[in-house]
Amino acid sequence: MTRLLAVLMLALLWSGAAGAGVKPDEILDDPVLEARARALGKQLRCLQCQNQSVDDSDAPLAADIRKLVRERLLAGDTDEEVKAFLVARYGEFILLRPPVRPATWLLWAGPFAVLILGGVAVGLYMRRRSARGESEIDDLSPEERARLERLLAGDTRPAG
Repeated sequence: MTRLLAVLMLALLWSGAAGAGVKPDEILDDPVLEARARALGKQLRCLQCQNQSVDDSDAPLAADIRKLVRERLLAGDTDEEVKAFLVARYGEFILLRPPVRPATWLLWAGPFAVLILGGVAVGLYMRRRSARGESEIDDLSPEERARLERLLAGDTRPAG
C-alpha cells in the first residue's frame, strides 16, 4: 500500500513538472535554434514571477517572451541582439544576471558587504562582552546560594 502511494505521489510530481515551462507549440523545428532559445530563456527573468527564468515559468508573460525570443532568433538575430532588444523593451530587470558595471556594483557587492559588516558587528560585540568579564554578573545573595546548594544536593523543600 505504501509503495503504491509513493508511486502515485511521484507520478503527481512529475506531471506537475511537465506542465511548467516551454510548451510543445513553442518548440522550434531547428534543434540548434531551439537550444539557443532555451539557453536565452534561462538567462531571462520572468517579469511576473521575478525569481524564475522565462524558460521555467508557465506565466502567460513568460510564454510571450519565449515566443518573442524564438521569433527574433528565426529572424536571424544573435543572442546578444535578442538580449539587447529585450533590455531595450523591458529594462535590465529582465536579465537574471545583470552586467557588472559601476551602476550595478552595489547590487553585486551588497550581499558581501552586509555579510562582512555583520561579521564585524558580531566580532565587536563578542570582544566587548569578553572584555567585561564576569564583573557585570551579579553575585548570588546568601539566601540564593543556600537554596542553590540545597537544590544541587537534591533537597527540594522550601527554606524555612
